Amino acid sequence: MGLKRLTVTFPGGKKVDGVYGNFTIHTDQPVDEGGEGTAPEPFTYMLASLGTCAGIYVVSYLRARDLPFEEVKLIQEHEWDEKAHRLTKVTMTILLPPGIPEKHKKPLIRSASRCTVKRLFESPPEFEINTKQEKE
Repeated sequence: MGLKRLTVTFPGGKKVDGVYGNFTIHTDQPVDEGGEGTAPEPFTYMLASLGTCAGIYVVSYLRARDLPFEEVKLIQEHEWDEKAHRLTKVTMTILLPPGIPEKHKKPLIRSASRCTVKRLFESPPEFEINTKQEKE
């Protein structure tokens, strides 16, 4: 098990960036929450990671069986409890074009369910948050 590192920086306003390897993930808050709306907010990335993670499992299943995948779509919807300020349900629907045989529908659902991000919710990691003073 290797240690992976994401470095978070604060470029100004309500922007928060995450640097992971060669990638910088830009975030911002919506204008109505004091941000400039220049990038998705962090929670949007989390939702996108769920759908895109499931999507790679779907496309991998289809490709491995030489089935068409170009017209396949995965629609993700979520329910939010405003009072508790939490995500309560995520629904994913795999939209298949004509020609995908019925026998592949349940295996496609199983494939999407193996998504690593989804599994994170089923067995959450331990969180530890601390501070450390940088040396001058």
